[in-house]
Amino acid sequence: MGKRDDLIAQYVDDLKNKCGMTPDMVLLTKVTIGCGPAIYNVDASTVAGSQPDGLETVRKNFLIKKLGLADGSQLMEVINSVIEIYGRSERNKYRAVIYYMLSKHFGKEVVYN
Repeated sequence: MGKRDDLIAQYVDDLKNKCGMTPDMVLLTKVTIGCGPAIYNVDASTVAGSQPDGLETVRKNFLIKKLGLADGSQLMEVINSVIEIYGRSERNKYRAVIYYMLSKHFGKEVVYN
């Protein structure tokens, strides 16, 4: 197994054990690949749920630019609800897992086809 496969295995474990969901492996793999080299960088691979700048980056760069959603206060509400599901006190909230959950929430899996 390569490093990406090891990371995907970690993401699967987090989705199952921390978020209580069974992941769609095809979508999770595509989201992980879509994150690019950021998944290999310690800082870039995670989202700091307590830092407004980090959450704002998720809103602007992922939800609006990548998924094509209209801007609005509901976007930050959904990001915060995903952070709550993951566990606000969870030290490592992986970006790929957050993006996966957001894609599923908004029904935007088609972006990765």
